[in-house]
Amino acid sequence: MKPRKIFIYQVLPRLLGNTQASNIQNGTIEENGCGKFNDITGKFINQLKKNGYSHIWLIGVLAHASTTDYTKYGIPGEYPEIIKGNAGSPYAVRDVYDVDPDLAMNVNDRMREFEALVERIHNAGMQVIIDFVPNHLARNYKSINRPEGVKEFGSNDDTSVAFSPGNNFYYLPGKELEIQFPVKKMADVTYKESPAKVTGNDCFTNKPTPYDWYETVKLNYGVDMQNGNEKHFSEIPDTWKKMKDVLIFWSKKNIDGFRVDMAEMVPLEFWQWVIPQVKKIFPHIIFVAEIYNPDAYRLFLANDNFDYLYDKVGLYDVLRDVACGYRPSSDITFTLNNVGDIQHKMLNFIENHDEQRVASDYFLKNGKSGEAAMIVTACLNINPVMVYFGQELGERGMDEEGFSGKNGRTTIFDYWSVDTIRRWNNHGKWNDALLTKEEKKLQRFYAKLLTLCNREQALSQGLFYDLMPANYDNYEFDSAKQFAFLRGTGNELVLVVVNFDNKDAEVVVTIPDHAFDFFGISQNGNFNAFPLLSDDKPKITFSKNNPIRVTVLATSGELYKISSF
Repeated sequence: MKPRKIFIYQVLPRLLGNTQASNIQNGTIEENGCGKFNDITGKFINQLKKNGYSHIWLIGVLAHASTTDYTKYGIPGEYPEIIKGNAGSPYAVRDVYDVDPDLAMNVNDRMREFEALVERIHNAGMQVIIDFVPNHLARNYKSINRPEGVKEFGSNDDTSVAFSPGNNFYYLPGKELEIQFPVKKMADVTYKESPAKVTGNDCFTNKPTPYDWYETVKLNYGVDMQNGNEKHFSEIPDTWKKMKDVLIFWSKKNIDGFRVDMAEMVPLEFWQWVIPQVKKIFPHIIFVAEIYNPDAYRLFLANDNFDYLYDKVGLYDVLRDVACGYRPSSDITFTLNNVGDIQHKMLNFIENHDEQRVASDYFLKNGKSGEAAMIVTACLNINPVMVYFGQELGERGMDEEGFSGKNGRTTIFDYWSVDTIRRWNNHGKWNDALLTKEEKKLQRFYAKLLTLCNREQALSQGLFYDLMPANYDNYEFDSAKQFAFLRGTGNELVLVVVNFDNKDAEVVVTIPDHAFDFFGISQNGNFNAFPLLSDDKPKITFSKNNPIRVTVLATSGELYKISSF
């Protein structure tokens, strides 16, 4: 039996469980509140499972720099001038061996509370993914939770040289860090860094700008970046060993996978070295790479190192343009062809924490208009699919939270409470009592779509057949606005038709003889097509000589299960 199709629910716990509605711009944790590990209850997890999800990706789990004072718990104080927002970036990790105290009911018990959450997720039959951030650390990194015998990053560095294979960081000798823009500071406390370390986005200057990852410092994997990227791997670099220890540490916490932040900014050789070692001990662990260079895709997948890769610069970018009317839907075909042999390894999504919300003013302005794109995203292949929390409610991401600003994204930097999530949460009831009619309808659409993708073997395990080439000359099918394909396995066949136009369309879909041969289905006789997404549509009868005619709603689509009779 093949494994089920993976559906990942990406969530920021800091926002998910926060029911405090004050939402003061640039507010502190005391003013605006913060969600906790304990808010991710069995009730919530079971609802996700019921709605078709198999994995939960928890972002912001690792302890990261924030302006909140936890010094009374033995946690080092931080410096606001090198922190983005009050809550801080989840990717400016200040201790790779600790979980974030913001998420704990009892700060001293924070790791146990995280472990209990992992256990709740497993008890519901779901799996856990957390971030692994290999390229950089928080500027003021200091681990208080590292295991006995593990040395601190940079503790043995030679800071008098810009680069050494034995160093964990890159340095700018003789230069002190200078923040070049207005920053908030604590009274009588100023962050000092001399010599300055290289900033996380490969910024080799002691004067990073607001557009740089100024809150982070770049880790050194033995590549002399200022001398032609010369590699020094004859001896395993110390950073490699330290990061392997980190992966083993979290794998022992019974997590099921890592989403690897900016994986391509770390040498491929490191992944080829470390992933097999982790998988030898923990064979179930999956690695998902955030990667934006298509030329590197196959290298990162070679020898079963990474399991899945982001499909951002491919399918996401094209679907966004098609949904917005900037490109014809036929471009989807060409995009899929670019990753044809590895399509099953691409992680599909139409939202994540880095991208603008579908319902924002900068994208489609409402969640309903994203249904066509979501159907394509979910049904294309056997590859994993991700939904960002609130996407299924049409969350607009149009709050002006503070550091994040009004940009169509839900903040990852500020203490905040998201209106749609807060109403769905409904003080831990996780019901639809406070949701609008439109939100309820969209949530049901997502749940039904994902459930169908799990239930129908043709969608969870079947082959893909693109119907666009067979319909380019079909005057009753608009290849600039509609997209159609088949999924099938054994005797099961599902037709997927979507309409990116802003008005309903009646279309005729030509299914060529080759498609039936491809799936091993006899072309003789008639066929019934039963709608799967809609409850009120009748079945459709068609034959080889009488192509299927369907009505597809605006910015939406339909799935038809096909059987012969």
